[in-house]
Amino acid sequence: MSNDNTAARALLRDKILDGLRRAERTLFTRPAPKSAHARMKFLHTREGTSKSLAERLGVSRKTVDRYLSGATKKPQKRLQAALEQETEAEWQPQVRAQARQRAATSAGLVISITAYFGFGSEGSDAGRMRDIQAAVSPSHAAAILAARDTGATDSELHDRVAEAIADAYFRVEGGGRAGLKVRIEAVERLDIAF
Repeated sequence: MSNDNTAARALLRDKILDGLRRAERTLFTRPAPKSAHARMKFLHTREGTSKSLAERLGVSRKTVDRYLSGATKKPQKRLQAALEQETEAEWQPQVRAQARQRAATSAGLVISITAYFGFGSEGSDAGRMRDIQAAVSPSHAAAILAARDTGATDSELHDRVAEAIADAYFRVEGGGRAGLKVRIEAVERLDIAF
């Protein structure tokens, strides 16, 4: 696989993961903590000790203790980003789990994407930029979510999303397109909703 293709798949993976994070964020029934002190306090209750939280955030134990006591209020950009990411990862796990379960068993996902879709054949299905919104089946949603949760490679996650869109949009009701192979490239926008 070429470096350009590998980089493109990694970028798509980032967009897929970011799309899933944004979709989960819309499900929250309460806003996540905003201040550094509140985030640190929340994560400390989840982690248990200042030492383990410090290792998780990549800072010293004393830094964690200063934020917990309120002595320090404004984190550096790197710590601010880590606090935001870790808080969102831990916030309302039951709400996220219920949405994933619903998507994997009955509701599926809705994927909105603007990208270049290639097919390898000419005619009306020739590759081109398309803006597509597709309701993905629960079985494809389960495969995408499982791949994300197990740390699938860029290629595996890319292939699952491409297959889900192909089935939902291009292979609807067979229509003589059962063997159609779909490539997704140059993703401009990708949004996912539960």
